[in-house]
Amino acid sequence: MEAMEAAAAQVLVLLGESPRDWAAERFNPGLWKVCGLDLAVSSVSDSAITDRPAPEILIIGPHVPEPRRVGIQFRRKLPSVQLLFLVPNPELSRFRASLPFTPELGGASAMPGDIAPADLRAAVRELLEASRKERELSGLYSRVNAVIAAKGNNHSPEDSRRRQLVVAERYLAAILTHAPEALFATDAEGKVVQLNRAAERLFAVESQHVGDPVADLFAQESRVRVVALVDRAVAGEIVEGEEAQIVSVEGASRTVEVSIAPVLGPAGAIEGLSFGARDITQRLKAEQALREFASRLEERVAERTEELAEANRTLMTEMHRRENAEGQIRQMQKMEAVGQLTGGIAHDFNNMLAVVIGGLNLVQRRLAKGDTDVHKFIAGAMEGANRAAALTQRLLAFSRQQPLSPQALNANQMVSDMSDLLRRTLGEVIEMETVLAGGLWRTHADPGQLENAIVNLAVNARDAMPEGGHLTIETANCHLDDAYADEHDVPAGQYVMVAVTDTGIGMPPEVVAKAFDPFFTTKGVGKGTGLGLSQVFGFVRQSGGHVKIYSEPGQGTTIKIYLPRFYGPAESFQRPVKQSLPRGSSSEVILLVEDDDRVRELAVQMLRDLGYGVVAASGGTEGLLALNEHPEVSLLFTDVVMPGMNGRELAEEARRRRPDLKVLFTTGYTRNAVVHNGVLDPGVNLLQKPATLEQMATKIRSVLDG
Repeated sequence: MEAMEAAAAQVLVLLGESPRDWAAERFNPGLWKVCGLDLAVSSVSDSAITDRPAPEILIIGPHVPEPRRVGIQFRRKLPSVQLLFLVPNPELSRFRASLPFTPELGGASAMPGDIAPADLRAAVRELLEASRKERELSGLYSRVNAVIAAKGNNHSPEDSRRRQLVVAERYLAAILTHAPEALFATDAEGKVVQLNRAAERLFAVESQHVGDPVADLFAQESRVRVVALVDRAVAGEIVEGEEAQIVSVEGASRTVEVSIAPVLGPAGAIEGLSFGARDITQRLKAEQALREFASRLEERVAERTEELAEANRTLMTEMHRRENAEGQIRQMQKMEAVGQLTGGIAHDFNNMLAVVIGGLNLVQRRLAKGDTDVHKFIAGAMEGANRAAALTQRLLAFSRQQPLSPQALNANQMVSDMSDLLRRTLGEVIEMETVLAGGLWRTHADPGQLENAIVNLAVNARDAMPEGGHLTIETANCHLDDAYADEHDVPAGQYVMVAVTDTGIGMPPEVVAKAFDPFFTTKGVGKGTGLGLSQVFGFVRQSGGHVKIYSEPGQGTTIKIYLPRFYGPAESFQRPVKQSLPRGSSSEVILLVEDDDRVRELAVQMLRDLGYGVVAASGGTEGLLALNEHPEVSLLFTDVVMPGMNGRELAEEARRRRPDLKVLFTTGYTRNAVVHNGVLDPGVNLLQKPATLEQMATKIRSVLDG
């Protein structure tokens, strides 16, 4: 409970669990001070003020539990305090009617809980004035009684009672006269018996109206209503909160709130009425002004809402227009990119096919003439075919569709192992330096693809330094924070960085913006395909990483690769060592399943040349029949993408029948059958098309021996 002021407050308020807004609006101590009232606010605790000077008025709020019990407890400890209850509107009439039957409350008053703050302060002032006058009269009455008691020996008991009645009548007359509310006493027919000064002022009448019907004091239009209210009171009902009109001394119409209660005689019969009237004209005007203000505010809000809605509609229209325009621009850019891509593919493939077709034509012509010196033409055709195969792999890398076999690896070890290869590739005019971070984290990536990415970056750096220069390969542990991650569309977190920096010619911003586009190159004709950086970009993004270019014309270029940190165990990466061609035996039977007749025929010949026994099938269903007929099959060598049953489905059914059967997939494009999120499924062996005889021999041998 909040501490009360040390000095006695005129008014103490018990709030209970009152809403903060309700309490702050009605019980602001500053506003009460302006009205000449000292106010203290407290929670409900009947022992809280026993050690403090007592207030004159105690207000018990509508949110105080068991308010009647709380009021009785306070009155027992502070008999002089005047109680004022604020009661929820639905309970007000019943509460007021019960007050006369609860003498322990000492003539308490009750008002609606939602009473306006200004009306509450005015009512408390009136109650305070009436309470003080009552105490003055009570003191006078006590003094008179004391005088009477002192002289009691000189008067008979009857004289003493008569004198006490005289004093009581004067006491009640004084209360009636000085009460701030207009009060009338009427007989059982509603005729005025007595009225106080407040009634004379409010109704602009004098005492000569005693004997007139009280309804005649009201405006003409309200008299019938007042008569009906009097009839209800005569019937025994307590009438409260009814409105009626009067005419003031200035001739203006005013509204009063009427309360009427029956007065019972000793036998219980109604002998008269207690009639009260309170001027509520200003309150009604304030309420009307508030309603008008609220109405104007609602209209203004509605107007503003419509304005905002119209602005929103305009904004949405503009947004749709811009989206359409941006969509058209994106479509144009997409078509431009597709055109550049298809043009680049067509150009490079035509060059490669020209070498292949031209070389094979010359071989045919020479052999037809009996000339067997065709090795150089065959070598040229093979080179063109290998270049075409490399081009398709780069395109798959750019589109992030190449199958990856990631391993936990140490980038420091990889860069160290590549140093000799890189120095031979760069040539003598390029000085190469490696700056390898101590305690470098492990990363999880395809070692072959990461090696290719570093070689691609090194070759690009070499081409940017035609007169020679300095190339630095650096590794480091890095943390990409949320701000950088949001700006560059990459998950925040810990990364392993591999950076390649050159001192070459550098790139302007417009070139940097297009550097990762496929077939975009600044090199001369015939000096580059424009797929190197796009392949690096595709591999890094497919691995969950990020790549960034920093470059300025004349200052050189730095390209940083960020690969996610790996927390699993380390795996050592060993570059494959070239060995003699592995061969098989006729007892090792391979079931080859390939839907393309020419590819199947060629693969059969290659496998037989390697010494293996071969059973061929053109599809999944035929392959399962062949597997049943040839229990000696050691390896299922199947294409992945086939009509009907694909290679993955075939392998699953074959292993269900033969759990020990080994499987090798081959494909040029997986379509997610054995690769998900760009990574080979665990336990899957894959040979990428097109494959050389050496690649096929090595892969098949490793699967059979694995």
